[in-house]
Amino acid sequence: MSRFGETLRPGGTPRFGALEEQVMLRLWAAAEPLAVRDVRAALLPERKLAYTTVMTVLDNLYRKGMLSRHPVGRAFHYEPVLSREAHTAALMREDWLSGGGRAGALVHFVEGMSPEQVDALRDALRVALPGEDERP
Repeated sequence: MSRFGETLRPGGTPRFGALEEQVMLRLWAAAEPLAVRDVRAALLPERKLAYTTVMTVLDNLYRKGMLSRHPVGRAFHYEPVLSREAHTAALMREDWLSGGGRAGALVHFVEGMSPEQVDALRDALRVALPGEDERP
């Protein structure tokens, strides 16, 4: 699959543990799929982890459906299935659908936004819902 196929998995989008999140951030920032050694190097010097620890985290993320992998020589190269933005949107969508007072939650969410974030939300709505601001 090509980078960021943007297909959502059935069964929910997993939330990441602390190390999983750091690994995903490195993979999202990468311009290409990374081998275990590349991910480990990207985590240094903040996190001094064993190669096998990084390999286990990548394998767990692969089994959760968050990464794809393909063999290159004797190693696998890993890449995210979803972009960071698509993953965040999926989490927001699941939280939205599971909430009891959806409209109230949305109001509280928007009230907590900065003016710049509100402007970004307006711009996103214009892109996602073209012609909506032309309704009577």
